[in-house]
Amino acid sequence: MQSATLQSATQLPPLIPREILFGNPERTSPRISPDGKYLTYIAPDEKNVLQVWLQTVGQQDERQLTNDQKRGIRIYFWTYDGEQLIYLQDSDGDENWHFYSVNINLNIVRDLTPFQGIQAQPIALDPNFPDEMLVGLNLQDRRKHDVYRINLKNGAVEFDTENPGNIVAWTADAQFQVRAAIATTADGGYDLLFREASWSTLRHWGADDEGYAVSFSADNQILYLVGSHEANAQRLIALDLAKSQETVIAEDSQYDVGGILIHPTERVIQAVSFYRDKQEWQILDQSIAADFEAIAQVRPGEFNVSSRTLADHTWLVAYATDNGPVYYYAYNRESKTSTLLFSNQPKLEELPLVPMQPISYQARDGLTIHGYLTTPVGTPTQLPAVLLVHGGPWARDTWGYSPIVQWLANRGYAVLQVNFRGSTGYGKDFLNAANREWGAKMHDDLIDAVNWLAESIADRNKIAIMGGSYGGYATLVGLTFTPDVFAAGVDIVGPSNLVTLMQSIPPYWAPMKAMFAHRLGDLETEAEFLKSRSPLFFADQIQKPLLIGQGANDPRVKQAESEQIVAAMHQAGKPVEYALYSDEGHGFARPENRLHFFAKAEEFLAKYLGGRFEPMGDIPGHSGSVS
Repeated sequence: MQSATLQSATQLPPLIPREILFGNPERTSPRISPDGKYLTYIAPDEKNVLQVWLQTVGQQDERQLTNDQKRGIRIYFWTYDGEQLIYLQDSDGDENWHFYSVNINLNIVRDLTPFQGIQAQPIALDPNFPDEMLVGLNLQDRRKHDVYRINLKNGAVEFDTENPGNIVAWTADAQFQVRAAIATTADGGYDLLFREASWSTLRHWGADDEGYAVSFSADNQILYLVGSHEANAQRLIALDLAKSQETVIAEDSQYDVGGILIHPTERVIQAVSFYRDKQEWQILDQSIAADFEAIAQVRPGEFNVSSRTLADHTWLVAYATDNGPVYYYAYNRESKTSTLLFSNQPKLEELPLVPMQPISYQARDGLTIHGYLTTPVGTPTQLPAVLLVHGGPWARDTWGYSPIVQWLANRGYAVLQVNFRGSTGYGKDFLNAANREWGAKMHDDLIDAVNWLAESIADRNKIAIMGGSYGGYATLVGLTFTPDVFAAGVDIVGPSNLVTLMQSIPPYWAPMKAMFAHRLGDLETEAEFLKSRSPLFFADQIQKPLLIGQGANDPRVKQAESEQIVAAMHQAGKPVEYALYSDEGHGFARPENRLHFFAKAEEFLAKYLGGRFEPMGDIPGHSGSVS
């Protein structure tokens, strides 16, 4: 154990090994087959690569279904024919997803989208059409995804619906026909399109509104949608297509609709969630009220229904908390009883994990900012701290277990996560307060967070900033625009130049350029404005050390975004360490690479903040090169 902190080693619990925090889960993502006969889950094989496994419900006959060689499988789902499941995989993080089907009886794996350089996007499966799947493929034009119908029996791919170039989402009706779509518009907003004989526009959301289609009703008379029009927060709405009449089903004045639970065959929306400080469910269908009451009693924390049989007799329910693993249960609706399946990381159960507390503070312009504070065991005042900034930026931090947060707290740091303006879930006024404020008011919210920390528990001279994607950008902004505030920074796949970021976005992001122009700045007419918000051009202002982690195949934030600021810092004689991973994209998927980067980050933070660290040791199989 290494230590240079203000806290004595006896005040803190033993170091939690990085292998537990950043290694693979033991088992995760269980799904029940539509007929209820089989349980599948993701678990590592003998080479520690994540695969899909299958067992018969009620038996101990586990067997490995897939044989991914390197990257590991993280996304999969059952089809409705009872014999096949589908998993997604890309190549070393390039996000050109392929769909692979696996026959559970024959163990035959088939690439359903065997096209080079394209990206497959899931659109729909339907229990009434068990042998088909609708997917989006940018096969004809890399800038847009047309709709294709794939025959799951023989793998045949048939063209279904053409994308005129601006459609970014499709919705199939109860007859498994594409009938609704979301199209981007020149003002940075969206149109809700509906197809009968031809396409027509049902609703326009301006650039400051948000909206999307959810599902058609079983009789195709109702289109359920979520939108923030005529309100601050996104509401769940039923649109009567014959009458062109909208009825609000669920709403909150401040918080957007979050999760939506739909009956697997009847297409009835049964419950919605609103994420305040924590998740809160609102039941819309009283037929499940007793079920929600029963499953809420099983464990503390938040729960989500993650999988259901078509007969709807069995639910799989995931329970999450802030200081332990995720527990998965099978819930029997007839008996109202729950049976534990497993937890994703049993080794967490006996560890000295710490709770995450919701907090809020006032920004300098009066806006209320929400976030989460996690502090080490035996917290004194004057702690070293890490401001951990989420990506997106159109996303948000939530309450619950986070390996990064627990790692930092275990090493002796207070951790503050901030849902700065522009974070989602808090209504459109809060979202739109971030328009054209990258590196400006969005950053002011983070500096106000530092002040809040320093006035409460942190040593102002020992606060680092860290984050991935937008959080990486925020880290670079922190060290360039406010060079005296932070003691150090850790940037993971963060853009350094907003001009080159926009010039190098994937071709299929082209329909969103107007949205980026509205929310970020117009690349065509405001290049100088974008440069003024780009840390690259202020690299000579950096005074504090910086660690950068980058995936070589990142399609969103290209390798050049990191390398150009590394070069600028070297030229200016500024302290920077750079770790490049040859087989990663926008983040680190392989556990070997996660373990390597966070070992580097741990030593880096200990050096400049004075926390504890576990020596790196030997980490075989990582692809990182450090300079």
